Amino acid sequence: MAQKYDKADVERRMTGAVESLKGDLSGLRTGRANVALLDPVMVEVYGALMPLNQVATVSAPEPRMLSVQVWDRANVIPVEKGIARSNLGLNPSIDGQTLRLPLPDLTEERRKDLAKLAGKYAEGAKIAIRNVRRDAMELLKDDEKKKQISEDERKRLEDEVQTLTDRYIKDVDAATEAKEKEILQR
Repeated sequence: MAQKYDKADVERRMTGAVESLKGDLSGLRTGRANVALLDPVMVEVYGALMPLNQVATVSAPEPRMLSVQVWDRANVIPVEKGIARSNLGLNPSIDGQTLRLPLPDLTEERRKDLAKLAGKYAEGAKIAIRNVRRDAMELLKDDEKKKQISEDERKRLEDEVQTLTDRYIKDVDAATEAKEKEILQR
């Protein structure tokens, strides 16, 4: 069935991109242990890539320590590899089915790396928002071709889509700027 332009769907998808970014940013550490730090970690188990929280329990028993309790002993090594691949700068030590992750002090270089990573996450969110804009614009052109809307209506709706895009890009910039400021402060 042919799709039709739907403003609510466009807003939902753009909001999803911003929320996804905020989740990614919450995983960037700022010096204190936070279980959200491991949210972006994916682990290859049972022949599939799964989020860490689906194979283990993450806790913060101390201000500078995370603990990962793996549910299945066979998944301890894959969880360790997933954490290593995540590029978070954490070195787990294995104790049975528990991985302990001491959080090292953030060096100036590591702070800058984390700020760059925040920027990379932001760029991904902006791309997602622009892709939603592109899809909406294509739907509007299709609607006009099918004579469901007039040329004037298409132009008005395209302006509306661009306004939404600009608003969500500003949200991305604001969230990223706040996180970078938090990362870079000592």
